[in-house]
Amino acid sequence: GLTALMQRLRDERGLAILLIEHDMKVIMGVSEHITVLDHGEKIAEGGPQDIRTNPLVVEAYLGKQAQ
Repeated sequence: GLTALMQRLRDERGLAILLIEHDMKVIMGVSEHITVLDHGEKIAEGGPQDIRTNPLVVEAYLGKQAQ
């Protein structure tokens, strides 16, 4: 599929790929570096693990959890 093609292009040809996607599962599976925008404003940047645990990203994409 598309993710396999992107990984192959990155690994075999050393290409950087700019992917704009809303499906976080896809992003986490293929990205080494992620920038997250919320309504056009950058709220986070880093590797997949940093993004996955970033409270601003969690709030923006999953909503605040009930306390």
